[in-house]
Amino acid sequence: MNFFEQQDRARRNSGRLVILMILAVIGLIALTSIALVLVWQFFGGTSTGAAPINRWELIGMVSVLVISVVLIGSFYKQVQLSRGGKVVAQRLGGRLINLEPQGLAERRLLNVVEEMALASGTAVPPVYVLEDDAINAFAAGLTPQDAVIGITRGALATLSREELQGVIAHEFSHIFHGDMRLNTRLVSVLHGILLLGLIGGFLLRSMSRTRVRSSNNRNGGGAIAAVMGIGLTLFVVGYAGTFFGNLIKAAVSRQREFLADASAVQFTRNPGGIAGALKKIGGHVAGSKLQAANAAEFSHMYFGEGVSVAMDGLMATHPPLGDRIRRIEPRWDGSFPAVMIEDSEGALRAQQPLPDAAAAWAEQAGVLGMAAGSFGSGAAEQAIAAIGTPGQAHLQHARGALQRLPQTLRDAAHSCVEAQALMFGLLLDADEQARQHQLSLLRPQLDLALNTALDQHISALLELPADLRLPLLELSIPALKQLENAEQLALRRNLAALILADRHVSLMEWSLLRIIERNLSGPRPIDGRHHLVELAHESQVLLSALAHAGHADPSEAAAAFAAACATLPFAELQLLGTEVADLKAMDEAIKRLNRLWPLQKPQLLKAMLVCVAHDGRIEPAEAELMRAVADSLDCPMPPLLH
Repeated sequence: MNFFEQQDRARRNSGRLVILMILAVIGLIALTSIALVLVWQFFGGTSTGAAPINRWELIGMVSVLVISVVLIGSFYKQVQLSRGGKVVAQRLGGRLINLEPQGLAERRLLNVVEEMALASGTAVPPVYVLEDDAINAFAAGLTPQDAVIGITRGALATLSREELQGVIAHEFSHIFHGDMRLNTRLVSVLHGILLLGLIGGFLLRSMSRTRVRSSNNRNGGGAIAAVMGIGLTLFVVGYAGTFFGNLIKAAVSRQREFLADASAVQFTRNPGGIAGALKKIGGHVAGSKLQAANAAEFSHMYFGEGVSVAMDGLMATHPPLGDRIRRIEPRWDGSFPAVMIEDSEGALRAQQPLPDAAAAWAEQAGVLGMAAGSFGSGAAEQAIAAIGTPGQAHLQHARGALQRLPQTLRDAAHSCVEAQALMFGLLLDADEQARQHQLSLLRPQLDLALNTALDQHISALLELPADLRLPLLELSIPALKQLENAEQLALRRNLAALILADRHVSLMEWSLLRIIERNLSGPRPIDGRHHLVELAHESQVLLSALAHAGHADPSEAAAAFAAACATLPFAELQLLGTEVADLKAMDEAIKRLNRLWPLQKPQLLKAMLVCVAHDGRIEPAEAELMRAVADSLDCPMPPLLH
């Protein structure tokens, strides 16, 4: 199943989840109504002196109450989680390591995550370490742009690099395929149902104290008993609803874990990596059970079963370890290795290759020469087919890209100040006169630290090959996300000023700025609702912009545009002029095209490919442009390979 099929499946699963939860709320209303009618009949009228209430009126009141409580509770949790996956990581006690990894184990983890992000064509996510002895990990967030990856100290101390790679690939699968968003929605809805039980428990405790204080007041005893009866009803029904909600959560989660395991094997081409990690969970004294206070709330998000559950067959959010391992290694003998947490730092230090050896390995693998020359259309077709499902060749390419990046730029990407300077440098013009004009506008807006960092890296950035611009941007995103809101606004304002300095905005400049803005603002989740035939004008704007960007000659641009449109289900379209297909129109077009049904997007991407590759070759700059535009369409395209 490819990326777009997985996205479509996640969308349909979200719809089923909504239906199941609606049925659960209807069941709660029915149970609560019946129970409260009985409570009211027992205590009402006679003992409390209250006016009688019609049963249907009571049912209506209960329905409104239950629906309001569930909606308010769900909305509150949804607002809380809308800040991105970092909320989950912080509630679990995670510590961000992107800026300051401590020790070789954390550096190794960060290197693995960066390789996989670059291999898949996505920005590097913030990485959190949980100080927990268990072997576990998670991905959290609503969109790939606000996703984070968390992993326990136990996993860092016990897993080999290959096993760690398998676990991280599993979590990237959840990010790509919409599982992460579904997981977050489950947390919100279950919190709304649980709120009924919490309110009931509060009423019980409050009325118990009130009853003790007013034990001598016989007139108030009936009212207190009635409220306690209501509290008990809400408590029982709320927790019963949570029980059935957890059943739904478990049923939704288990099958997705099998799919994520399979995706991890496809990504790494190494079944032993993820299988080894699962075996070590079985042999580790702490297993995968987390000690964090809020672990149960996010139990369906983890790599392994994060909490102990009753009725394992029904309530478990993950398939049994043995079943997962046998899906990967059918001939597994059923034994788990004994796992010890040892001096992992010392062991890792002994495994570190010397810089010359690492470079030699990369050159031997052929990755240092991957960027040379142009690409054929077949390379782009393969990259489109690998969206959401990159493979070992893309990992190899990513390692090569990291090797080719100057170490000073790699280090700068992990600093909040220097990462901003890198973004400014990426947008500086190659022409000396134009660049000096840009700098004259920019420097007065920057403080001393930013100006110093910019001066330090300008030369390296001007010499940076075109195919390394996106990787450097993607490495810098976690540092940029740590900026305060005012700093992010200033960054965007200064980037826009740099782009507009020559009164001309190239499509590549627009794409880079859009990637930065999307990752910093954390776009809202978008549900596909359009077919391609409904968005002919938007497709016309996008393909016109690409045709003009890739072909200086108007006749060649027109031919490329016509060839691209011939692959789409439209009547004949005309190439728009640059004054019509401007970047404001592109913004609006991309927003609408992002609302395509997932299975409709591959056809648009192939039309983009035909447009870019019309002259028979794709230059590295054109390849990065196509990848940047695809990113704006929420289609993370891996690097093109020779």
